[in-house]
Amino acid sequence: MADFDAIVIGGGLVGTAVAYGIARLGKRPVLLDEGDIAHRASRGNFGLVWVQSKGFGVPEYQRWTRRSSDTWTEFSQELLEETGIGTGHERPGGVTICLSEEELDKRRRLMEQLHIEAGETNFDYEILTHAELKKMLPAIGPDVVGASYTRYDGHANPLYTMRALHAALLKHGGTYVPNARVESIQAAPNHFVINAGGRSFAAPRLVLGAGLGNKALGEMVGLNVPVRPVRGQIIVTERLQPVLPMPTLMMRQTVEGTIMIGESREESGFDDTTSPEIIHTLAQRAVKSFPFLRNVRIVRTWGALRVMAPDGLPIYEQSSEFPGAFVCTCHSGVTLAASHARYYAQYVMDGALPAELARFSTKRFDVQAAA
Repeated sequence: MADFDAIVIGGGLVGTAVAYGIARLGKRPVLLDEGDIAHRASRGNFGLVWVQSKGFGVPEYQRWTRRSSDTWTEFSQELLEETGIGTGHERPGGVTICLSEEELDKRRRLMEQLHIEAGETNFDYEILTHAELKKMLPAIGPDVVGASYTRYDGHANPLYTMRALHAALLKHGGTYVPNARVESIQAAPNHFVINAGGRSFAAPRLVLGAGLGNKALGEMVGLNVPVRPVRGQIIVTERLQPVLPMPTLMMRQTVEGTIMIGESREESGFDDTTSPEIIHTLAQRAVKSFPFLRNVRIVRTWGALRVMAPDGLPIYEQSSEFPGAFVCTCHSGVTLAASHARYYAQYVMDGALPAELARFSTKRFDVQAAA
């Protein structure tokens, strides 16, 4: 049996960020990765580091997201210095494009709600007219009425980020075990033995960062993790010269030059295929927003499964039955990677989550069920 300071289950962006964060503290984590039989939400991620659409009615989520975005530049630079791998992160600000006055009015109300709910932390934003937006994004078409803008938004390459996190984990002395599907968990307060991939691992800390797999894993350590899959579909174009200097909610240009188009949300169970109807809808809106895309070739499309809680918020909790066991799950693995590495990892090793994360406890589901 191999002994470690912490066991992290889940080799995607969430689990790897936490494992790297633990190793960064000078501790010895082991990262157990199920392998390619997993749904791999991280590999289908759109790649936004996004703030302006997070936290309506839940200011705690807005602050947590903003904190991560504010940390991302330093986080990305640290990974580059440690591994030589760039994450592709940029933070030029971002816009949510509106194609009708109704959309723009709704957006204005939502942004003002975020501003009010931010309180002392403040939340700056701008509602841009067509003419003002065209100065930022000259390629927009005549159908664009306006947009919301914040300086907090950016984007990164999910695959580069995951590769950098894995490399940094190993550099700091962490252990990565591939093809390690969890077979059983023996749990006691601050003592866990995991049988996975024909081997056994023991540690006083356990983190469930396995996305959709957390529902079954949570039951083994007294945690209710009611996550479900929500499908998103993405279009990727051929490479182009730089034309989009900042990301939008539905479109962004990657560091390689391709343009990604996405943001569909479908209740399709575990079906991660694509559908012509959704791809058509995405392409139609993209062309209305940026008419030049009409003549750009599509090189691939894919579907991927988000990890979604019933209320869309992250789930952060320590088991009351088996202290030392934590769950970390969300549908914003890229946006929150910096917070998971810099802050959540520290909370795990401290053995307690702070009051600021109480809103994301699994206890909220008990309240909802009772209601």
